Amino acid sequence: MKMTLLSACLVTASSACALDFNAPVEKLGGDFQFTEGPVWVAAKSALLFSDIPANRIVRFQDGKFTTFREPSRNSNGLTLDKQGRLIACEHGSRRVTRTEADGTITVLAARYEGKRLNSPNDVVVRSDGAIYFTDPPYGVKQEERELDFQGVYRLSPDGKALTLLVKDFVKPNGLAFSPDEKILYVNDTEGGHLRAFDVAPDGTLSNSRIFAKTPSADGMKVDSAGNVYCTSATGVMGFDATGKHLGTFTMAEQPANCAFGDADWKSLYMTCRTGLYRVRLAVPGSRVP
Repeated sequence: MKMTLLSACLVTASSACALDFNAPVEKLGGDFQFTEGPVWVAAKSALLFSDIPANRIVRFQDGKFTTFREPSRNSNGLTLDKQGRLIACEHGSRRVTRTEADGTITVLAARYEGKRLNSPNDVVVRSDGAIYFTDPPYGVKQEERELDFQGVYRLSPDGKALTLLVKDFVKPNGLAFSPDEKILYVNDTEGGHLRAFDVAPDGTLSNSRIFAKTPSADGMKVDSAGNVYCTSATGVMGFDATGKHLGTFTMAEQPANCAFGDADWKSLYMTCRTGLYRVRLAVPGSRVP
């Protein structure tokens, strides 16, 4: 697929901001159905992302697109655990899974208190191995739902305890940790804002507050300086650690999610509806998922 350069538009920015929202945005490829869940696999120098309706996980490596896993059970959010294994939120099967080294699939979470999850959407892994994920109902019909709330969950490092952390979201979506893991950010797509929580040593959450207003917020990532990059209806919005809006990258398509990658961790990959895009940044991404 031919790579093209697009301009990135600066919406607002402080003169003291080290981030360049005028940096060129590169389109790496298109013709997908709906891209989501990018994750950089450093060991393979490759990016994996979901093409949800196509029911596959795509690999972008050495400038080429190939299929990594098919069927993917309509996977959405992807991340890696501390052993480098792929963790996937699967809309089609309403579960969170792990792909083992031999390619077999292990189910990590599918039910809460005996009831099927809605449709796990996005996922992150803490340095202690605990898995956090959101569970809005985007991938399930209303009549098939068994839970009457949309939760944020924590799966213990040993995989034995699934804990409901928060249940008052309208539509919880993307989530990410601050570099020191003391804050968990969670988007509420329908609520139109990004919330922040303090993370206790035992992994529980407290002190819920609105961090920023984000129209149709979806996925997000955090860089090593604590800046938050949130995909939204207006593009990929950048905020500093206080919630101040620094600027917005805009593309020809609305972005759904993003991930840092490349050898220096300074490329921000963005899955945008039918295309995959990339922009180079001065600040590297946080190594915390």
